[in-house]
Amino acid sequence: MKTPTTTAIKPRYEILDGLRGVAAVLVVCFHIAECYSMNPVDKLLNHGYLAVDFFFALSGFVIGYAYDDRWQNGRMSVSTFFKRRLIRLQPLVFLSMLLGTALFYFSDCPAFPRVSETAWWALLGSALLSAFLIPQPASMSVRGTDELSSVNIPVWSLIFEYIGNIFYALFLRRLSKRGLTIVVLLFAAMLTDAALSLNLTGILEAHDFPLSLNGGFFFCPEQVYIGMARMGYSFCAGLLLSRLGRFIHVKGGFWWCSLLIAAALCMPCVGGWTHAWMDGVYNAFCALLLFPLIVAVGAGSRICGLRSVAICNFLGEISYPLYITHYPMMYVLWAWIENHPDATASTHITVVSSVFLIDLCIAYAALRLYDEPIRGWLKKRFS
Repeated sequence: MKTPTTTAIKPRYEILDGLRGVAAVLVVCFHIAECYSMNPVDKLLNHGYLAVDFFFALSGFVIGYAYDDRWQNGRMSVSTFFKRRLIRLQPLVFLSMLLGTALFYFSDCPAFPRVSETAWWALLGSALLSAFLIPQPASMSVRGTDELSSVNIPVWSLIFEYIGNIFYALFLRRLSKRGLTIVVLLFAAMLTDAALSLNLTGILEAHDFPLSLNGGFFFCPEQVYIGMARMGYSFCAGLLLSRLGRFIHVKGGFWWCSLLIAAALCMPCVGGWTHAWMDGVYNAFCALLLFPLIVAVGAGSRICGLRSVAICNFLGEISYPLYITHYPMMYVLWAWIENHPDATASTHITVVSSVFLIDLCIAYAALRLYDEPIRGWLKKRFS
């Protein structure tokens, strides 16, 4: 008599889900702080942009964990993989463009000089290109800030995320651990070049304060180079970690890792204006060593208690909706700050708190009322 076969369900790494949410909340706080100051030395939550490198490392780890064995046993094809990733990522990209379009004209202020003169058809054209993750040159910026997508800037990281996914499906999945290690080392050299502004390739430009790893969101050779270095190293390092399976168990791992992420992202500028290279070293340290270490600890540790598991699950669920939908309200906050220079401190606290809560509510509503139902329908229709 044949024994019934069962499909084993892989355990979830709840701690990694929770850490993704912690980083997403800190990204929102970082962008709120940027509305008050873009000064690279003095702004609050100075290194919040490094959360993207952590996201890339998490993505590489999760992709490897979820899909490596499926390729090996023939249960995964290139087309199926791409459909799964599109279903996971793309619906919220479309929603974020709708939010960015709806709130666009509310961000009119001196910081965004083209808002008032942008015709509706130009806005819709820019939003449509961004919805399909098509990079836009500075000449097409509808906000006047020359961002790769001036309707909702966080989609820049989704472009690199898709590039990483394409590389994985076509190339990286076929590599042995040794081959992947070589790729990681090559990207490590590229990331070090960008972080320390060594300019070994001649692509980097001169700036009053070196960009280090705070780049990737404009459409020019330098920014593409920085973006590829950030995604390439972190994604491949996360993928390699998943294949090596050598994780670190720490008691209270979620809380220690959360503290490390918060400390890394909130660290003030190292070295100031006169020793900018020191801040570059700090950027490189976080991306090259600290974030992979945190992923290894998060994967190797366990979380106990229903409440702690529920917290991690909630943070994991809301992380992507919060990251991809929060920035349209940042544009509105920025405009309010510039248009109300005499507002009292208590008013600023009220407005900032309101924007933060609105972003959380939008993210939760987007998850429950839009993303989950849409993804459920798409899975039934195309999987």
